[in-house]
Amino acid sequence: MKTRLWGVLADVVVLGLLAATVTACGGATASVSTLAGKAGSKGSADGHGAAARFNDPFGIACDAAGNLYVADYANFTIRKITPAGEVTTLAGKAGSRGSVDGSAAAARFYHPAGIACDAAGNLYVTDSFTIRKITPAGTVTTLAGNAADVDSYGSVDGSGAAARFRYPMGIACDAAGNLYVADTNNATIRKITPAGEVTTLAGKTGIGGSTDGSGTAARFSAPYGIACDAAGNLYVAEYGTFTIRKITPAGMVTTLAGTADSMGSADGSGAAARFQIPMGIACDTAGNLYVADTGNSTIRKITPAGKVTTLAGKARVEGSADGRGATARFDGPTGIACDAAGNLYIVDSGNDTIRKITLSH
Repeated sequence: MKTRLWGVLADVVVLGLLAATVTACGGATASVSTLAGKAGSKGSADGHGAAARFNDPFGIACDAAGNLYVADYANFTIRKITPAGEVTTLAGKAGSRGSVDGSAAAARFYHPAGIACDAAGNLYVTDSFTIRKITPAGTVTTLAGNAADVDSYGSVDGSGAAARFRYPMGIACDAAGNLYVADTNNATIRKITPAGEVTTLAGKTGIGGSTDGSGTAARFSAPYGIACDAAGNLYVAEYGTFTIRKITPAGMVTTLAGTADSMGSADGSGAAARFQIPMGIACDTAGNLYVADTGNSTIRKITPAGKVTTLAGKARVEGSADGRGATARFDGPTGIACDAAGNLYIVDSGNDTIRKITLSH
C-alpha cells in the first residue's frame, strides 16, 4: 500500500495498533471495472468517469436511486457520482478545510471519512470530532459533537453539541433512522437517534482489546468500518485486531470472522479466516458481508454463517487493474458500498479511484 495512505491514517492515533478467476459462494464471479477517477492522478476535478479526480477518498455510500457519495478526505469535500459515472461536488470546497455549516460550497469539513445514507436520501458524515448531516439539497448541519471547535473531543454521551467523539470513522444507518458510529480512538460503538441523542452501545472508552460480551463488557481495538443488516445487527471491521465483529440490537458482541491479533489473508470459516487491516464493510440484502481488506488490497466476502472467501484482488499484490476475481488489482481499498442490485462500489484510496464490482453467475 502506498505510503501516503498511511499518512492519512496517522491523523487517527488508534488504540491497540498503530490467476484464476475467484469464484464466490454460489458460483458468482466478480468483474472489476473503474467507475471514476484515474489511477495515480490526484486532484479535485469534477467530470465524467476517468476525467474526475479525487484526493485520498475514504468512505462511500449509495442511495436508493443508485447514486454514490464519497467522502473525499484530503479535498475536504463530499462528492456525488451518478450511476453513469458523472462526478460533482455536493458539499464543501476543495482545499478549504474547516467546520462550517451551510449550503453546498459554503460548507466546510475538517476531514470527512465515513459516510452513510438514510431512506430519505440524507447523508451523514464522520468529520474528525463531529457527525455532520447533509440534506439531498446539499445543506450541511452538525448533528452531534462540537462544530465550533475542532479541538473539542472526548467521549461524552448527550444530545447534539453536548456529545463528544474522538476520531469517529465508520458510520451506518438502520431502517428506523438511527445512526451507529465506530468511534475509533475511543474504542467504542456509539448510537445516535434521529433527534441527535448520543449513547454508547458497546465497548468502554479508552480501554482497547478484543473481548466479546454485552455492552460495556465488550472490548474493541480501532473499530473502523460499520454496517447494518435488515434485522438491525451491526458488523464492525476492526483493523486493530484484524477481525470482523457482530453486535446484536441488544448490544451483544461476538467475533464473526478472524482471530484477534492474527494477521493474514486466509479464507475459511469463522476464526480460521485471516484479515490484514480490514477497514470498509457493507451488507447486501441477503445478509452477506463484503470487506475492504485494506492491508491485503483485496475484497472479501463473508456469508451469514461466517464463511470467508476472497472475491477480488490478490493478497498483498497492489496495483490498479480491472478484470475478474484474482486478476483485478487494488491499492489499499478503504470504503465499500452495495446497491440494491447487489453491485459493489469500492473506494480504492491508494489509486484515488472508485471501482465497481459486478457479480455474475
